[in-house]
Amino acid sequence: MSKYLGWAVPALALAACAPSTNIANDINASATVEPAKVSPVANPMRNAYFGDVHVHTSNSFDAYIFGVRATPDDAYKFAKGEAIRHPAGYDLQLSGPPLDFLAVTDHGEYLGVVPAMNTPSSPLSQTEIAQSVFGENATDPGKSFLRVGVTVATGEEIEEIYDRSLIDSVWATTIDSAERNNEPGKFTAFSGYEFTAMMAVPGDGPPAAGNLHRNVIFRDEAPERLFSTLDSTNPEDLWTWMEGQRSEGRDVLAIPHNSNASNGEMFALQTYNGEPLTAAYADKRMRNEPLVEVSQVKGTSETTPTLSPNDEWADFEQYEYFIGSTMKTTPGAGDFVRSAYKRGLALQETEGFNPYKFGLISSSDTHVAAASLVEEFHWGKTPQDGASPEARRSVPPNGGKTWDGADDPQTRRQITATQFASSGLAGVWAESNTREAIFDAMKRKETFGTSGPRMKVRFFGGMGYAPSILDDADLLARAYDGGVPMGGHLDNVSGDTAPGFLVWAMRDPMSAPLQRAQVVKVWTDGGETHEAVHDVACSGGAVPDAATHRCPDNGARVDVSDCSTETGSGANELKAYWTDPDFNADREAAYYVRVLENPTCRWSTWDAVRNGTPPNPELPTTVQERAWSSPIWYAGLGLTANE
Repeated sequence: MSKYLGWAVPALALAACAPSTNIANDINASATVEPAKVSPVANPMRNAYFGDVHVHTSNSFDAYIFGVRATPDDAYKFAKGEAIRHPAGYDLQLSGPPLDFLAVTDHGEYLGVVPAMNTPSSPLSQTEIAQSVFGENATDPGKSFLRVGVTVATGEEIEEIYDRSLIDSVWATTIDSAERNNEPGKFTAFSGYEFTAMMAVPGDGPPAAGNLHRNVIFRDEAPERLFSTLDSTNPEDLWTWMEGQRSEGRDVLAIPHNSNASNGEMFALQTYNGEPLTAAYADKRMRNEPLVEVSQVKGTSETTPTLSPNDEWADFEQYEYFIGSTMKTTPGAGDFVRSAYKRGLALQETEGFNPYKFGLISSSDTHVAAASLVEEFHWGKTPQDGASPEARRSVPPNGGKTWDGADDPQTRRQITATQFASSGLAGVWAESNTREAIFDAMKRKETFGTSGPRMKVRFFGGMGYAPSILDDADLLARAYDGGVPMGGHLDNVSGDTAPGFLVWAMRDPMSAPLQRAQVVKVWTDGGETHEAVHDVACSGGAVPDAATHRCPDNGARVDVSDCSTETGSGANELKAYWTDPDFNADREAAYYVRVLENPTCRWSTWDAVRNGTPPNPELPTTVQERAWSSPIWYAGLGLTANE
């Protein structure tokens, strides 16, 4: 099958208007104090660190053509708490403390080439395609740029602009920026890039491609030359290259993202070339891809209501379109992580291997070098949707005060900005804020992802735990000594005893109180797979109903007319010891934690409130921000979990 990308033609001119003065003032008011330098002191019980390993700057071919001029150094400035400029003319700044770590992950394909095409001193500016995009007599720059996007997917580069020496040079400056900004003990900067693989969606609809992108992150030293889809469009070839890097002493991992738009290919039951999965494939994939990005600006990839009809919280930030296309997706089991866990357990049971035993993390995929993580201060993904609330369709067009008659298809962007989320943030439990400690945490999957807030989540499982562990002064030491943390594997070789799980969540003090903590279980039963959601800790000390496994209403409310909230019995901390009431010692299972905040206004409602107009009736008015832990896998009686 032909690998073809139906890349949307971007708007090449930015909207002239910027977001409201109130937004800019609120963002500017959130300046942070530069922290004192610290030494990397190791904590054996591990600290929570928050960061972003999916950030694009002007070196990405699409970001530059959108109007982005921010550099990798600008991305690190933003992560460290400084303000940088949005292309629409206002400042972007974190509304909380600095991040702990960051990786700039510009597209490896044509890295830095498009900026060079617009630089008169560069020979690339004199090429025919450069003149068609940036020249004085450019007649159809969008069509010319589309040629660039298509070749990213096909792997057939445009020879006149594919300057590998230039790409190597820009990659070297990306590495240099990470080295300059890395401050062990204070801030960790990783070298990385994006491998932008796509696979054609067959059919007679608009051109579209399933997303198979990966972010490639290096532990420390990075090579002089990266591997992109212009080397091979097959992710399995990327893994082979990564293993070659590892053999030369450069440890590296890849993180798939936006499986929600993969057309079932991200977690398929066959290889990229349509061959059967094997144990060797599973081992290779897990060595190179221990994590998956569960949430980002283009929606959440945990699950969807069609796949999880009994999960009341499955309908969260659903992105419905193929990336860069007007074609809607058809969500399937190969697109979402919960279904992938089921598929992996079924393969383990029937074939003896599991290619989908991955941990979870979130990141932003910002294309303006700065993540939009807070609903109240949303600036979207690109300069176009960040230009104004009207541009992202959260307020009526043309200054209207109602949505009557506003459903004009001509006002809609091909990439539906209304579905962009203010998300996400990566969390790791590591001994110190250093490259080595944070990378190793990602590799062992002691990670969690959030939809933006900095809530902390811990999750342990053990065969010898007891409820008294919750009150133990040495809780963490006992938890590590007697079991495994998130990302770990439990073997049961002794009998029918159910494992005990320790769930512990802590609120982000700058965000909403916590409403509930849940354990999501997936398991196999004689070749069939199942899932269940159990509330295990409720705010206000309430107890989940024994029959429904749900917490009672905690009284939290949102007034969407002004975004004020009533917190009810929302909690600063939730902690529980839990055992599976339906445990079967013979069955493979995986368990992960999901923590929910009280409801708050979605970013689109905040825009509407500031504009004095009703929220867009097509969009959710509220959200429940959340966090997801990596799973703990249970191997089954007499079996040993393969890692």
